[in-house]
Amino acid sequence: MDDDRRTLDRLVSAWLAETERHDTAAAREARAGWARGALPDEAAQDLATWVTARITDTGFNADEGPYVGGPTRVTPADKDLVLGWLRARGHRI
Repeated sequence: MDDDRRTLDRLVSAWLAETERHDTAAAREARAGWARGALPDEAAQDLATWVTARITDTGFNADEGPYVGGPTRVTPADKDLVLGWLRARGHRI
C-alpha cells in the first residue's frame, strides 16, 4: 500500500468514527461508499469540510501552533490529498 492510500485510509477512518458518533445513518452510508471507492456527494462534502477544519500540523513551531500526533493529525498536504481524491471522483468541492 502506498503512502497516499495509507493517509487516505487513516483520515477517512478518523472522519467516519467521528461521523458515527453524531449520525450513525450518515456514517453507515459513507462507510459503504468508501468501501466501493466512491462516497455519496453529501458525504464527500462533509469529508472535505472535516479535513479542512482539522488541519493540525501547519509547520509552525511549538510556540506558533499545535502538533497533534496519531490518526487525526492532518497536514495541509493531507488536506490537498483528500480534496484531490474527491475531485478525481467527480465531486465538486
